[in-house]
Amino acid sequence: MPNYRRLYVPGGTYFFTVNLRNRLRPILIDRIAELRASWRELGRLHSFETIAVVVLPDHLHFIWALPAGDDDFPTRIRLLKSGFTRRLPTSLKSDGRKGERNIWQRRYWEHCIRDEDDLSRCVDYIHLNPVKHGFVSDPDDWPYSTWHDWKKEFGRPINTSPENWNTAHLGED
Repeated sequence: MPNYRRLYVPGGTYFFTVNLRNRLRPILIDRIAELRASWRELGRLHSFETIAVVVLPDHLHFIWALPAGDDDFPTRIRLLKSGFTRRLPTSLKSDGRKGERNIWQRRYWEHCIRDEDDLSRCVDYIHLNPVKHGFVSDPDDWPYSTWHDWKKEFGRPINTSPENWNTAHLGED
């Protein structure tokens, strides 16, 4: 089994990419209520701040800031995945690893945010991701994102142009 190296920073801020196992099924947006319920339940069990998130049909990107002294993002990811899977009808699940049931890819991608510029690039990447994948031509048109709240709260446009994204750095190639 591979020995994955993860950077654990107590109180750290992390960018995550989590993918469905079957990238052709739009379960995440078809079942957005179940995903939101899982997110809320997780927040009651283990605190974190959601800085930005986008939900696409087959994957999601998000940035979480963990509480001071806490670096346990693996438990949060596991509980988010299993909470969502548990809420799905049996017809969508199949045999597989408990909590995943062939819904999720086993692994996920994480990146520890290094500084304000890194955070800004990751937030921009998240909010422009529906445009990148061709779902909409403007992030204002995608309903499954924190873009609308972000724009209202911070009043800033997306600053990072797509040419400056390092997609391997953000978990997508």
